[in-house]
Amino acid sequence: MEVHEDVSSVILPAVFLVYQTISDFREKLKHPVMSVSYKEVSLYDAPGIAFYPGKARLLSCKHHYYDHIPPLINPGQPGDIECTTQRINYTDPFTNQTMKYALVVQGPRDVKKKELVFLQFHLNGTDQDFSAIDYLLFSSFQEFINSPEKAEFMKDCESSYSSWKFSGGFRTWVKMSLVKTKEEDGRETVEFKQETSVVNYIDQRTKPRSDQLFFVVFEWKDPFIQTVQDIITANPWNMIALLCGIFLALFKAADFAKLSVKWMIKIRKRHLKRNRQVMNHIN
Repeated sequence: MEVHEDVSSVILPAVFLVYQTISDFREKLKHPVMSVSYKEVSLYDAPGIAFYPGKARLLSCKHHYYDHIPPLINPGQPGDIECTTQRINYTDPFTNQTMKYALVVQGPRDVKKKELVFLQFHLNGTDQDFSAIDYLLFSSFQEFINSPEKAEFMKDCESSYSSWKFSGGFRTWVKMSLVKTKEEDGRETVEFKQETSVVNYIDQRTKPRSDQLFFVVFEWKDPFIQTVQDIITANPWNMIALLCGIFLALFKAADFAKLSVKWMIKIRKRHLKRNRQVMNHIN
């Protein structure tokens, strides 16, 4: 009876441990852990900045370094356009009826030198109460240039990326950061995060104006690309090793029980033999 109780005291916890191990493994498979890593770069792949200016016109576009923008010369008048630009027309991806006009500009690359792109737009007049220009960011300007179907490329970008606005009468400074997400099927998606600061533009032109000026700056926030992916912490080899240890303990317990039974049978036989000897001696 004591041997049976000893074996039960080993088997029952072992069975519970096996069940708990398998349950934990299945739970970890269902709920992977999010992993975030950072990669430092000195040069980014130049992003594409697609502007939807409407009736506004690009006056100037320049690349500057080390966060320095020289004073404006003749604001509101056409200036130098030293950026790589591309104009594109395509149909709205959501309606497939409305034609859209986009001005695509190559963004900054050199994050170590704090490269920035400074653009000035001009809107001659508007009948709206508020004025703003829409824009969106996509990961690679070079991919856009190399694409044989630029209209389809822009439709895919507009469907995949969010759009933002910057208002007239202000200088909007946009600091970008890049986040890459690895999906379960191996695909990689790219998302832009932005921090913006807005400064009022003091219009010092002498004559009263009904037109509107737009100023916007694009710069990388830091040299770190963030990568996000789900990691399954369940390790099948650890589970197999643990189950092997449990089964080994069960086998040891079974061997111990077997030897204990043999030992008890042997002791019982000796006891009976002594009893017979005592009874024969008495007789």
